[in-house]
Amino acid sequence: MSTFDPDALECLAAIVEEGGFERAAQRLSITQSAVSQRLRALEAQVGTVLLVRSRPLKPTSAGQLLLKHARQIRLLRADLERDLQDLAPSSIHGARDEERISIAVNADSIATWALPALDELARQGVPLEIVTDDQDFTHEWLRDGKVVGCVTTVKQALRGCKVVPLGAMPYVAVAQPRYAAEHLPRGLDAHNFRDVSFVAFNRKDDLQCEFVARAFRLKRVALNQLFVPSSEGQVRAALAGWGVSVVPHLLVGGLLEQRRLVNVAPACTLPVQLFWHCWNLVSDVLDQLTAAVTHAGEQALSGG
Repeated sequence: MSTFDPDALECLAAIVEEGGFERAAQRLSITQSAVSQRLRALEAQVGTVLLVRSRPLKPTSAGQLLLKHARQIRLLRADLERDLQDLAPSSIHGARDEERISIAVNADSIATWALPALDELARQGVPLEIVTDDQDFTHEWLRDGKVVGCVTTVKQALRGCKVVPLGAMPYVAVAQPRYAAEHLPRGLDAHNFRDVSFVAFNRKDDLQCEFVARAFRLKRVALNQLFVPSSEGQVRAALAGWGVSVVPHLLVGGLLEQRRLVNVAPACTLPVQLFWHCWNLVSDVLDQLTAAVTHAGEQALSGG
């Protein structure tokens, strides 16, 4: 099997992650010509094109495989950096940008329980990068080799990966008290949900529709939706009277107690099961990531 030049692999990763040759050159502190030369040499070694020269640039199937390999090397390098730090603390002066350890986490987990889980790793200097996406789509980042692990609703382990159940995130439907009194005086039900606006995260977010369908035993629902691409932003929109939003109880429990928001469907809760997926590799960093995320999930999420 061929041995690939680590600098050429990082060059490929930089081009894809930065979205072009010029920014890749800036990140790697080399010339744009050197970036092109390294890519050409890697493509010559593999015997196929690795990038589709589109806007944005996209890796080919072979490029995806090499990108995954490059990120696995980063993980091994991070393990080595930690071991060297233990042996000679003064010899390590922080990670380079190309050594980032990337994970994909849904925005609601970031806004509630996930960041505290990573506190110790961040304090230790692990060069983390958190990518956010809808919880139904974070696994695609792992499948494409763009991250080493992800928090997702997908239960089935991807090939070459392991999966750990984290627990269930309970979601509730909330609104500003004045908005609820005006539009939903008897609460949200099967007859009036079409009369109000729902604040969703983005067009991928189907939690609002899923909540209404399950709560009122409907097969298909169509909602009047507004989109705010932030978990905290959805809450602020609800507080401002934009409409109803289905959000984690972890995020709004205090606001419900203060009566700044009201639960417009108190008999209904939507539990969303979450799982941690990561590469099935021998790695101290990956083991610590898994342990941290799993422990935080056990503490913050329900078991059912």
